[in-house]
Amino acid sequence: MGKNLLKLSDLSTDEIIAILDRAQMFCAGVDVPVLSDKIACNMFFESSTRTQYSFNVAELRLGMRVVSFNPGSSSMNKNESFYDTVKCFDSFGPDAIVIRHVQNEYYNELLGHINAALLNGGDGTGNHPTQSLLDLLTIKQEFGRFEGLKCVIAGDISHSRVAHTNYEVMRRLGMEVVTAGPEEFLEKSLDQEDFDHAVKTSDIVMMLRVQHERHAEHMKLTKEEYHQAYGLTVEREKTMKDKAIIMHPAPVNRDVELADCLMECPRARIFKQMQNGVFVRMAALERAVK
Repeated sequence: MGKNLLKLSDLSTDEIIAILDRAQMFCAGVDVPVLSDKIACNMFFESSTRTQYSFNVAELRLGMRVVSFNPGSSSMNKNESFYDTVKCFDSFGPDAIVIRHVQNEYYNELLGHINAALLNGGDGTGNHPTQSLLDLLTIKQEFGRFEGLKCVIAGDISHSRVAHTNYEVMRRLGMEVVTAGPEEFLEKSLDQEDFDHAVKTSDIVMMLRVQHERHAEHMKLTKEEYHQAYGLTVEREKTMKDKAIIMHPAPVNRDVELADCLMECPRARIFKQMQNGVFVRMAALERAVK
């Protein structure tokens, strides 16, 4: 059995840095293994573009053979359970199974019953380990360190697995992390700061998508009102520190959480994050199957 990657809180800071260092080697095209004898199975029970397909590209770059599961055409339409569906694919003998699911900590019912290594592609509002790793790689490439940096995570905090994972791991790595956004989206257990002040004083401004699909009720603000109150407008971007960068896990609601013209401005690292996602997932997969 390989090494699971379910949540970063399971890993020591040394283990996290080791994954980042390996990902940086892949970024440089150095020492890429050929894992042609390994099979990966991607099981995405929730919509995904970046995570699903960057895992796919990562697997192909490592020479792995890939099986992609489509829940819409599976026996889940005949009421087969999630557990039995995953057990079915595990029975085929893959070396790694990548899963995204709407349920928090879906993996708990699988642990001890699955032979393949499990990699978490996102669980509900809980954890998104490879997203946080690619965020950390992007930050390390930019600043060369974590200690002493300040990051504001702004937007739909309570529904964001990205926010929850990044808040924990960034603080463990010595960063100052604050949250900002509409009161209805914040969590009392996480440090909060006035959004405008946070934008002016942070090294990383990380904007989050408003996750309407997870809301029990419609957002109180219109898109225009949200952008003016809690979005990174052109005016707010001008107040950022000279070397500060803009990040976003995507998909982006342009002109809601982020002004359209800032998506590819000199400060933006959004598409760089996506590129780094391949290298981080290569490192996670290698760790899982070797």
